[in-house]
Amino acid sequence: MADLGLDETERTRHIAWDIGIAALGEALSERLNATFIRQTYSRLVIDCNRRPGAPDSIPPVSDGTAIAANAALDAAGAAARADAIHAPYQAVIGEAIERRLAAGQETILIALHSFTPRMRGIDRPWKVGILHDKGDSRFARAMLEYFARDPDLHAGDNEPYSMDIIDYTIPFHAYDRRLPYAEIEIRQDLLADEAGIAEWCDRTEQALISARARYRDL
Repeated sequence: MADLGLDETERTRHIAWDIGIAALGEALSERLNATFIRQTYSRLVIDCNRRPGAPDSIPPVSDGTAIAANAALDAAGAAARADAIHAPYQAVIGEAIERRLAAGQETILIALHSFTPRMRGIDRPWKVGILHDKGDSRFARAMLEYFARDPDLHAGDNEPYSMDIIDYTIPFHAYDRRLPYAEIEIRQDLLADEAGIAEWCDRTEQALISARARYRDL
């Protein structure tokens, strides 16, 4: 794909990937003995947390940066990316869930994301946000309750994004199955180095443990 026509500076800033999340997910997976599934393609190739065919699934522009290779993409090219990248990723998630359910294992679906501290010229005060909407949202609400205890975190309730019409993965896999879930958004400047990742690994682990103990009471 010839780097989509973008130079290294653009390819390594927040428009291309969720900074810090791979390392955080790997650390949490080890701590919790949890399955960790991540996409290795940039979301500029195709965003696997969007419905294929949605206007922002293969964005022609992201935070002011034009992606010429996306703007020039035809329907066949978009379908090829969806078939080669989006569909296998979602299939792996679904298969992992079904294996756990078939084995009678407790299953909670957690989506990890990070967000830029500033978007379209607007500062974002939240250090962490929890996204939730339909389905069994009790676990997500329990996580929000945990983070909200610390006012310094400015914990966002469906901030800086909301799980209504844009998200794909959790609605697709969790809603009909009635799985407990939470989508966690952490500000990228807090995951910029090993110390930050270690701190948020501790904090997120405790939030997950607390929410697990609390959510059935909600």
